[in-house]
Amino acid sequence: MTEETPGFDKKPDVPSGAAPEDAAESAESSEKEGPAAPAGDAAKIAGLTAQLDQVRTALNERTADLQRLQAEYQNYRRRVERDRVTVKEIATATLLTELLPVLDDIGRAREHGELVGGFKSVAESLETAAAKMGLQQFGKEGEPFDPTVHEALMHSYAPDVTETTCVAVLQPGYRIGERTIRPARVAVAEPQPGAAPTAAKEEKPADEESGGPDEG
Repeated sequence: MTEETPGFDKKPDVPSGAAPEDAAESAESSEKEGPAAPAGDAAKIAGLTAQLDQVRTALNERTADLQRLQAEYQNYRRRVERDRVTVKEIATATLLTELLPVLDDIGRAREHGELVGGFKSVAESLETAAAKMGLQQFGKEGEPFDPTVHEALMHSYAPDVTETTCVAVLQPGYRIGERTIRPARVAVAEPQPGAAPTAAKEEKPADEESGGPDEG
């Protein structure tokens, strides 16, 4: 009777119907599939990052479009408001320009003392309404001549002026704000040619007036 050495006669457990070579290949494939999972996660992260970049780019583009539209709208509002004010000023100036001859007649009637009774009341109401619409009268005697607001209809020389001066207002000028709708029509006088300015004249010394000091 022979003794059996424990462990030497046992064979590795092999699934029924599977060859030893198949078991080895199964173990190798298990080792190869191990690190495949982390690589898949990295690919997913890369894809999500690319999508996030695309969303950020689209958001920046939409934000820029919105800012551009807002700026265009603000410019449009300012332009409409400016045009509205300009149209109003033009319409007011056109209306008041048509009334200037009537205001001239009222001024002449006042100078001749004919502005009395009901006509005076109507005339004053018209002048008040024109003033509320922004009409301003300008042009006074004695003020320096300014070709931008004055229109010279008469010209003369005077010894008592030091610069071109309005000596008479033939028709007053009118403006609305900074817009001149009619210049003041005036008569102007210039200094006499060859005349020395009044400020340049000096009194002679007392010695010269008396012929100098007496000789002893």
